[in-house]
Amino acid sequence: MTSLDDRTTDDEDEQKEGVAGFMQGARKKALENVEHVAEGAAAGTLPEGKLFDIATTIGDKRLDDLTVEDTTCGYCAVGCRFDVYTDGDEVLATRPTEPEKSPVNGISTCVKGKFSYDFVDSEGRLTTPLVRDENGDFREASWDEAYERVVEGFQDIKEEYGGSAMSMIASSKATNEENYLMGKFARQVLGTNTVDNCNRLCHSSTVAGLARTYGYGAASISNEDFEKADAIFLTGSNTTEAHPVLATRIKQQVKDGKELVVFDPREVQIAEYATQYTEVRPGFDQVWINGMVRYIIENDLYDEEFVEERTRGIDQVREAVQEFTPDYVEEVTGVSPEELKSAAETIASNDRVVFGWTLGLTEHSHGTENIMAMANLAAITGNLGKPGTGVSPFRGQNNVQGGGGDMGPLPDNFPGYQSITDEENRKKFEEAWDCEIDPEPGFYTTEMFLAANEDDLQGMYCIGENPSLSEPGSNHASEVLEEMEFLVVQDLFLNDTAKYADVVLPACSFLEKTGTFTNTDRRVQMVKQVIDPKGDSKTDWEILQDLANRMGREWDYDNTAEIMEEMRQLTPIYGGITQERVEEEGGLQWPCYDLDHPGTERLYTEEFNTEDGLAHLQAVGYNEPGELPDEDYPLSLTTGRVLYQYHTGTMTHPEEGIQDYNDRDFVEINPEDAADYGIEDGDLVTLESRRGEITVPAQVTARIGSGTVFAPIHFAETCVNKLTDSERLDPHAKTPEFKVSAVRVTPVEGEPDVDFETREPVSGDD
Repeated sequence: MTSLDDRTTDDEDEQKEGVAGFMQGARKKALENVEHVAEGAAAGTLPEGKLFDIATTIGDKRLDDLTVEDTTCGYCAVGCRFDVYTDGDEVLATRPTEPEKSPVNGISTCVKGKFSYDFVDSEGRLTTPLVRDENGDFREASWDEAYERVVEGFQDIKEEYGGSAMSMIASSKATNEENYLMGKFARQVLGTNTVDNCNRLCHSSTVAGLARTYGYGAASISNEDFEKADAIFLTGSNTTEAHPVLATRIKQQVKDGKELVVFDPREVQIAEYATQYTEVRPGFDQVWINGMVRYIIENDLYDEEFVEERTRGIDQVREAVQEFTPDYVEEVTGVSPEELKSAAETIASNDRVVFGWTLGLTEHSHGTENIMAMANLAAITGNLGKPGTGVSPFRGQNNVQGGGGDMGPLPDNFPGYQSITDEENRKKFEEAWDCEIDPEPGFYTTEMFLAANEDDLQGMYCIGENPSLSEPGSNHASEVLEEMEFLVVQDLFLNDTAKYADVVLPACSFLEKTGTFTNTDRRVQMVKQVIDPKGDSKTDWEILQDLANRMGREWDYDNTAEIMEEMRQLTPIYGGITQERVEEEGGLQWPCYDLDHPGTERLYTEEFNTEDGLAHLQAVGYNEPGELPDEDYPLSLTTGRVLYQYHTGTMTHPEEGIQDYNDRDFVEINPEDAADYGIEDGDLVTLESRRGEITVPAQVTARIGSGTVFAPIHFAETCVNKLTDSERLDPHAKTPEFKVSAVRVTPVEGEPDVDFETREPVSGDD
């Protein structure tokens, strides 16, 4: 993979080095005859009068002979758009579309969006169905045989245990149209409400918290509001590494004189640009947020007019935050009174503030309370419903907003967040889908694995996810998958979950299909097929349709536009969104109620999505993590992502250039803690919790606070989720507590359990 110009999303040294590295001679598709123009690469718009001269050839291919198609990125949910150059079979290069066609990213792309497409043609790519033979091994099979095995397995479980014994994990990497069908398949074909997706492991507490306060569990802003804001407040977000293009946009605002406040347990890269960075102890976010709310109310810094006219519940909030004095906040969180005051006054004194967060605020056993506290802070300062203000949860996977949330592959909601417990909603979908639907919600994702332990689930259909690695307490998840009576996995690769499957179905990547994604600011954008499906792989929607029809249904979709048409007829917030409109208008933001509606750039300009139209402020008290450090496990582990990898690595590990820069997990440890434990930078260490242990190299760095360690989530052989807890869930959203686990760290004596060069377990006696 090459890039047709030198546009890069980030001016960080490591990003520059990464781009240079990818362009070295090891890259097999060298780009010839390129004149690079560097000016304006970080600005997000083409400099006036500058031209980008691109190559006339890519390797031995002439551009005149190639196909060029625009599409939406399949990595994070920023929603960047770019042109893809192919010969019909192979992705040869990418280049950002013209800025007017890419409102989110302009001329920027990140390292993964620019280069990382070798996974499409990697040796490990599934191109034919696999079935388990009588010896327990996989063998290749025809689609007919694979379908017969799947139908037989599903029907056997339904006949013996009932449809409620089936479960389904949908894919936030798939299109909106495909996720709509996943929810329909679960309820209509399998007869179960136990369908969920990775949203449960990340932003479901955002959805629950914002829905309780404002009505919609989504970003209220457009990305353009970052330019219109006077100040930006970020917490629990490693923006530069997890959402690089968005980080570039934010950093440009700081360079233009805007204020940036960052609260985080780590001095993440975006904090280097902050006008104020404050280190916090993980797991106590609602304490310092409530401390800010208290300070603003006590000092009459809140927007009295907005609070009186557009909210309710201020008296209850005022009472609830009384205990969160500056001294108490410092004692619990480590945030000094001076830092608390400074941040509160920055928020209160600026007319327009945008609040952003990611999983550092949500992946807790009290994540919903964190979000409600943040929603209170934005509301009392009047930072909603006007340009340059609002809340923005930065979504992780490319389509977790649309496919994972809006489309309703959820145990308690139909598409558009229509509750299944509402009789009118249920009747509408029963009539449309010609089936009966249980009024009781099904199990959430992590609950599925707990329910299987109790023999309440016997079958699972897993599409485009890898719970063997991504679930908390992953040792337990793997044990459940191994004992599952019937498991079907549908994916690009034989991932760690697929190793336990009875049948594996080869799916297509986003480059091999057409449909839509919805990005982090509710923008629905086109995804276009740019290459032919590999081998005998099929798109997710085609597989679902084939299975539905073999199980007695009569699905007859010719394309995903027809699926979108059915979905919008049943989903008010998508009522005016068609693929034709999305293509013509370059994207539409929901809610978009009818075909004449222009879409909604910014939520809550006139009223909130509640019965009375007011924001419902929520009284949030003290909560603490489910597991605190103690004498046996004296450190707090928090987890996250790095720039050069993506989730469990199925898309990034096949990319050699990516691996050159980040080929293994590690643990960050503060120099003070490292000295206490006799650890030096680069030493192999054992990281151990009450649930398991892993061996990783240590990175001794002051970017992490003392008493806390950080480890990424990207590699199977050192799966950090062996250490996290699957039983402590947010009571509202059922989100696991990934961000706080009590651990201990010790230097490794002797050889490690894993050879990091080969990625294989070390053989020999224990």
